[in-house]
Amino acid sequence: MSRVLVTGASGFIGRAVITAFATDGYALRAAVRSPPQPPFGTGVEVIRHPDLAQPIDWGPLLAGMDAVIHLAGIAHTGRGVGPDRYDRVNRLATEQAAQAAARAGVRRFVFVSSIRAQCGPAAASVLTERDPALPSDDYGRSKLAAEAAVRGSDVAYTILRPVLLYGPGAKGNFAALVRAASSPWPLPARQFTNRRSLLGIANFISALSFVLATPDAAGETYVVADPGAPPSLAELIATLRQAQGRRPLLLPLPTSLVELPLRILGRGDLWQRLGGNLRVAPDKLIAAGWRPPHDTRSGLAAMVRSPPRA
Repeated sequence: MSRVLVTGASGFIGRAVITAFATDGYALRAAVRSPPQPPFGTGVEVIRHPDLAQPIDWGPLLAGMDAVIHLAGIAHTGRGVGPDRYDRVNRLATEQAAQAAARAGVRRFVFVSSIRAQCGPAAASVLTERDPALPSDDYGRSKLAAEAAVRGSDVAYTILRPVLLYGPGAKGNFAALVRAASSPWPLPARQFTNRRSLLGIANFISALSFVLATPDAAGETYVVADPGAPPSLAELIATLRQAQGRRPLLLPLPTSLVELPLRILGRGDLWQRLGGNLRVAPDKLIAAGWRPPHDTRSGLAAMVRSPPRA
């Protein structure tokens, strides 16, 4: 497949996908709400569309495309976003895009969902695709509903459920963690031994390339994470600092001193994201033939050595 539409192309993930796929020789059409800054490289066709909460004519976006990588949507949970907007942007727009892709004869529709379609912010056991999907918030429920809509659209699809992505230019919670690790001060994180799977942007792009090129990936749903045992929060901070040529400088602090105030303030969800386990095993995708280029520790070290993407 050579002609690919990438929605959500101007975000952290979308720009990385555009850059990598252009290098690999794909003919790309980037769907964006506003002109990308800085512009994409030569040869990338840019097509604009309204906010996904508004009606969209998907026909011009899909015309002549062999495949779609659907990244666009509300990217993560956030206060102040109501269930109706999650539903319109994440479920309804995805459903309409998938149905239009089927009518346009698109050969593969890759929907980038989220691990939050399968679970809450933490999970007691290691998650695989065999576990029941039990999202705990409006964001996760909208992603799960979007998956069902894709499956019912008559398009040849592959659904990916990635965990939190990292890489040069990453934003949000991971960027805050990198800033904390980059500070000169000791951090009271030695006793944070909980483990959370992460996904390097290079591994994610290799997963996209693999499912697009693999006929047997059609009709499948895969969780996607870096291979191997995920690091603890303490190990993650230590890895980031060691990649900068620094000592870890981690101090002991009972985790209860963080957990209790957050729960009293009604932020148990934040505590689960900070102190809970979320271990995800991408064994099904690896068994299908995916070969991720790095584990989390080497991926984090490479990220520290790489400049942020513009």
